Amino acid sequence: MARDFVLPDLGEGLTEAEIRQVLVREGEVVREDAPLLEVETDKATVEIPSPFGGRVEKIHVHPGQTVKVGQVLVSFGEGAAAGGKQAADTLDPTRTLAPEPKTVVAPSGRARQAPTAPAGAAPAAPPAQSTPAAPARRDGPVPAAPSTRRLARELGVDLNVVNGSGPGGRVTDDDVRAAAAGPTAGAAPVATAARGAAPASAAAKPAARGPAEPLVAKPLTRIAAEPPLPKFEQWGPIERQPLSHLRRTIAERMTLAATVIPHVTHFDRADITNLDALIQRNLAAGQARGVTLTLTSFLLKAAAQALSEHPQFNATLDAAAGELIVKRYIHIGVAVATERGLIVPVIRDVDQKPLLELQRELAALAQRTREGRAALDDLRGGTFTVTNIGALGGTGAIPIINYPEVAILGVARGRQEAVVRDGAIVPRLLLPLSLTFDHRVADGADGARFASAIVRRLEHPDDLLLGL
Repeated sequence: MARDFVLPDLGEGLTEAEIRQVLVREGEVVREDAPLLEVETDKATVEIPSPFGGRVEKIHVHPGQTVKVGQVLVSFGEGAAAGGKQAADTLDPTRTLAPEPKTVVAPSGRARQAPTAPAGAAPAAPPAQSTPAAPARRDGPVPAAPSTRRLARELGVDLNVVNGSGPGGRVTDDDVRAAAAGPTAGAAPVATAARGAAPASAAAKPAARGPAEPLVAKPLTRIAAEPPLPKFEQWGPIERQPLSHLRRTIAERMTLAATVIPHVTHFDRADITNLDALIQRNLAAGQARGVTLTLTSFLLKAAAQALSEHPQFNATLDAAAGELIVKRYIHIGVAVATERGLIVPVIRDVDQKPLLELQRELAALAQRTREGRAALDDLRGGTFTVTNIGALGGTGAIPIINYPEVAILGVARGRQEAVVRDGAIVPRLLLPLSLTFDHRVADGADGARFASAIVRRLEHPDDLLLGL
C-alpha cells in the first residue's frame, strides 16, 4: 500500500513553503531521515527528512512550486516502513535546539487522538498497579519532528514505543525525555490543559483582587480584513511585480502585527560615551580571543537583564483566551539586513551567557543568515527583538513588533551632542532608542520603566561586560 508524505506543520502559524530543490528521484530507495526536499519557509531554507525508509514511487512537487501544509509531497511504494533504529540526522548536530516542542503533521491515517474526559467529569482514579504498562509498539511511521528524533537517538529512546502527548498523538521532546527517565516517568505525560478539558486546579486560577470575584479569561474582539484595492489603471499605466516568497512572508507577518497589535512607542536616549570607550579599549584584546566587540552585543545583554526585571515584555498575548503567556526564558531576535530581505535570527538564553560568548554567537549567526544558511531553528522561538539601524543612519525609527512578541527595541545611530554635566557643557555620545510595545499588555509608565532599565545598563557597560 502506497504511503503519502505531506508537508509537515512547521510551527508558528506557517501555512506554506516554496520547494527549492528535490533531493530524490522516483524509483530511488531512501533510508529513514534521509533528506527528501529543500524548502524555503519563514525566511529559512531547510531540508525536510523522510519519516520512513522505502522506495520513492512518485514525486508530486517541483522546484519553484508553493505548497500548503498537509499537501502531498512524495508517495512511497509498498514496503516503506519506519525503521526501528533511527538513521543519522541530516541537520547540524551542534545546533542549539529550541526549547519548545516542534510538531509535524502525521502521515495520513496515522494520527492518533488522545481520549478526553466528558466536561465536568471527575478525574479517574490512578491504576492500582505500581508500574505503568509498557506502551504498545507502533507498526508505522512515528509522528515526530526531526529535532525530536535526534533527541531520541541521543538518549537511546525508541520512538516506536513512546506514547505521544502532542496533537494527533505526536511525540514531543518532553515525551522522549520522560521515556528516557525510566519506566515511571516514561509514561506519556498529561497533555497541557486543552481548551474544553476538565477544569484546572484552584491553584492555577487567577488570584482574586481583594473581595472581588476572580478574573475570568474572555476572548478579545477580532479585527476585520482589509478592503479590496481600487483599479489603479484608471489613472495611468501600472506594472505588476510578483512578490518573492520571502517578501510575501514578510508582508503577511508585518500586516498581521500592524493590524492586530495596538502599537505605542516610547523614545529615550542613552549616554554611551563610556560604552564606546570600553569597546575601543578592548578591541585588540577581544580580537586576540577571536571576538570583535560590537554595540549590538551590549544591547542584547542590557535588554535581557531588563526583561528579567519586566517580564510582561517577554510575553505573548493569547487574545482568544484572554491570557498573557509569560515566558520564563529569554531568546532575543536580532534583525539582520540581507540581499533577500530583513531576517530575524534568534539567540537563545541571552540572560545566561557571558558577553564575549554572546558576541561570538551573534557574529556566527549573522553570517549564516546573510549567506542564506540559517536553519529553521535559528529563526524561531524569539521572545523579544532588537533592530539596530545605526550603521545605515537615521535619527530614529518606529519598528513594527515581531508577532507574536509584544515589544521590540529600535536603535538608531549614536551622535556626539553638547550635554550639560555638572554645570559644564561637554560632548557626549548619545544613542537614540525607541521601545515599541503592545498597549494591550503594558501601559506607558511600564514602557518608560522598561526603557529606563535598558538605558541604565548601557550607561554602566563594565557591569554588562563582567556579567553583573
